[in-house]
Amino acid sequence: MEGRPGVDDAALEQAAMAVLDANWTGSATVPAPGIYPHQWSLDSALIAIGLARRRPGRAWAELGSLFAAQWRNGMIPHIVFQPGHGYFPGPSTWRSADHPDAPRGVATSGLTQPPLHAFAVWWIWRHSATDASDFVRQAWPALVAQHHYLSTCRDLAGSGLAAIIHPWESGMDDSPAWDAPLAAIRRDGDRYDRFAWLAIRYRDHGYSSDYLRADHPFAVECPLFNGVWLVSCWALSRLAALAGADPVPYDEAAQRIRRALLDRLWNGAFYARDLRAGRLIPICTVGGFGPLLDPGLPRPTVEALADLLQSTRFMGAAGYPVPSCEIRAAEFDRATYWRGPSWVSTNWLLRRAAAVHDLKDLERALTAGTLRLVRQAGFRECFDPFDGTGRGCRDFSWSAALTLDLLAG
Repeated sequence: MEGRPGVDDAALEQAAMAVLDANWTGSATVPAPGIYPHQWSLDSALIAIGLARRRPGRAWAELGSLFAAQWRNGMIPHIVFQPGHGYFPGPSTWRSADHPDAPRGVATSGLTQPPLHAFAVWWIWRHSATDASDFVRQAWPALVAQHHYLSTCRDLAGSGLAAIIHPWESGMDDSPAWDAPLAAIRRDGDRYDRFAWLAIRYRDHGYSSDYLRADHPFAVECPLFNGVWLVSCWALSRLAALAGADPVPYDEAAQRIRRALLDRLWNGAFYARDLRAGRLIPICTVGGFGPLLDPGLPRPTVEALADLLQSTRFMGAAGYPVPSCEIRAAEFDRATYWRGPSWVSTNWLLRRAAAVHDLKDLERALTAGTLRLVRQAGFRECFDPFDGTGRGCRDFSWSAALTLDLLAG
């Protein structure tokens, strides 16, 4: 769908649902036809959130198909492959069928993505017009296993934070935050050659957590990934009663993540930490606002982040929310994925964070600015933050789904 400035809410909602229906495979929603023909983990969580108020049954099915591909160690893979569609790196690269923890009968990647799923389950339960308690109980074991995987297999530094071991796990693949860790890898070729090499190296070491701790060259504590994990721990504590479980361990987990974020990633803003280099990565990206999702973040930290977000480093110098990299950085590029363009996904997450912390003016600005993007340019993958031009592929599912939620108010 290509938008136009005068499109009204009803027409925009209808167009968004048409995109989601066209991208539905019968079991999951692909991000975009042709270019992304499989199921992506973070995309499915965001799509389920967007569908919660209008088609909760479809939202549950979206997550259920993803949980069916969960590995026995609790990892939810970042890609679940649809048969008959090409993509690189595809099943022949990941070879999930060779791993004893991988699901049988479905091919997946060997990486994960930001664990938004418990929050998505809570969101659907909270906003569904029908009783969703049964699905919460069905989803609970998968959510608990995912949490256990992150706390036992991905806390590589013993810090209380989960480490990503590949840029693809961040949800912000081309972010300049990964430039330095990638440059430290002594390999010929460009960044995409390093992407492939990292994935193959992890595969060749049997997707081993011991290998990740000792030898894997890319290990980064990402503020967005851990901010999402924290809010999913918060969600688990709220869902626990429905599952007949104790909420206390998940409240305690959220507190541990909060302390570690402040102790390890805060330096006037939240920055990613390169575990191999032993230092913060000194570039501020939209991922640095991920911890704002935490309802328990100290008020002075909330205010400092809100001021930064609205400053000329981000929203204050752009025509549309929110540039994915600070505008004054040498690495900023308005046309390259995650190095400058605005995304409906991160705008929605920051809008949620603003609502949590009662930042009403910021919430309204994020809502209005994001809806203006899709009205003008359609449901594009991302957008130029200065003139709102659509970039990347068209008919992008999370842009359509989250527009539905923004229209709900």
